Amino acid sequence: MAERLRAEDMALWATESASAPMHNATLEVFQPGPGGFDHENLLALVADRVAFVPRYRQRLRGVPGRVANPVWVDDEDFDLTFHVRRSALPRPGSMAQLRELAARIMSRRLDRSRPLWEMYLVEGLEGGRFAILSKSHQVLVDGVSTVDLGQVILDVEQEPRVTGHDPWRPGREPKPPALLADAVTESLLHPRLAAATVVENTTSLVRLGASIAQQAVSVAGYLANRRAAPESPLTTVLSEQRRFITVRTELEDYRRVRSAHGGTVNDVILATITGALRVWLMTRAESMAGRRQIRAMVPMSVIDDEIEPTSLGSAVTGHLLSLPVGESSPVVRLHQVSYALKAHKDTGRAVAADRLTDLAGFAPTTFHALGARVAAEQPRRGFNLVVTNVPGPQFPLYAAGARMLETYPVQPLLPGHALAIGVTSYDGGVYFGVNADFDALPDVDVLGQCIEAALEELVEAASQSRQRAPRGRRRGGASRSTWD
Repeated sequence: MAERLRAEDMALWATESASAPMHNATLEVFQPGPGGFDHENLLALVADRVAFVPRYRQRLRGVPGRVANPVWVDDEDFDLTFHVRRSALPRPGSMAQLRELAARIMSRRLDRSRPLWEMYLVEGLEGGRFAILSKSHQVLVDGVSTVDLGQVILDVEQEPRVTGHDPWRPGREPKPPALLADAVTESLLHPRLAAATVVENTTSLVRLGASIAQQAVSVAGYLANRRAAPESPLTTVLSEQRRFITVRTELEDYRRVRSAHGGTVNDVILATITGALRVWLMTRAESMAGRRQIRAMVPMSVIDDEIEPTSLGSAVTGHLLSLPVGESSPVVRLHQVSYALKAHKDTGRAVAADRLTDLAGFAPTTFHALGARVAAEQPRRGFNLVVTNVPGPQFPLYAAGARMLETYPVQPLLPGHALAIGVTSYDGGVYFGVNADFDALPDVDVLGQCIEAALEELVEAASQSRQRAPRGRRRGGASRSTWD
């Protein structure tokens, strides 16, 4: 019997639209090894590693009459060259051009008649570099049965590991009568599961209807008064196009702030985002007098006693965090963020960064995908922004001998949300990927500049604090509960 799309995944599948495609992506920049790197190298690498993620050679097939959720079936016409694509920038290509290309690719929905992923080799970057953009649908990656393909193509050594030949042959796709018979049999054998599926699917349809109705009301209000400013620039009716920016910072700066003021690196990153949002809103002439907070959904890893601690299955839970953008002091903002996250740390279920990176098969790409899923499953919790923040390995990774220099997560926009921020630390750097609606946030590049300025402000405050501290006394505790 074919594996069926789970009820929670069906909710994501049902609510996807052209303006809110439900896929995650990662943009990575590489320096070729001595042997170079081209499209044939990437094709060979993916062909060698795709066996580790069998779901990437399957597609969804609907059940006649929609009496049950779609099932995963092998794609009998699977063509790797359709999924692994080649693109190029006019040499010497800049990061700005790369970001523009990534935004265009992220704007397009995946082909639902095929396996739900694409990977792009982008050649022509200045300095002889190239980029890989991997894009996967949210229903594809659950962190247990399927991890992100972008994870398995990376090695810890420059010499690629040999995995052996994969003699894959697609299974025969079931005929409609067989699909219908399986659905009926499953309902008889597992009536509670069938009932739960019906409830979840009904809820999904209600959510979809409510979302459409809400968008219709928003559009009507906009047309009635086009000059009326929205309640928040982060809440809007989405277009079908995206803007994407990247920001590269140094991990040592966050550690310096942590050492001076306590908390964790995770706290400092969130305080940096808070300060950046504050200044960015001020550049838009937004009054801070009446704006005290922005509610962010921050998915966080927790210990799950039912899952082996050495596996990738650490649970991810959604944590609502009020970002204090109304506070003018960067140090006070940091302490407010640290205090707001203290409840999560005090549960004893928070996962330290070193434990995460020690998990077998750990990679930031999969955890970003899980975080996006958690946020998408909680649309009624009233947040304005999703921030996924994942610590990565502090040593270089390689793809077929090419060294990965930078890695930027590209988080999807939820319906009505004009902004999503992903953060990954890797090999001494902290990398921000900022995805935004094209029409709603034409000035998102300013937000990128504000991230750098907000970090500089915190680092300067940390330097001043160290100068004032008595000799022989170290400020800040050794709190390392979520980031090292």
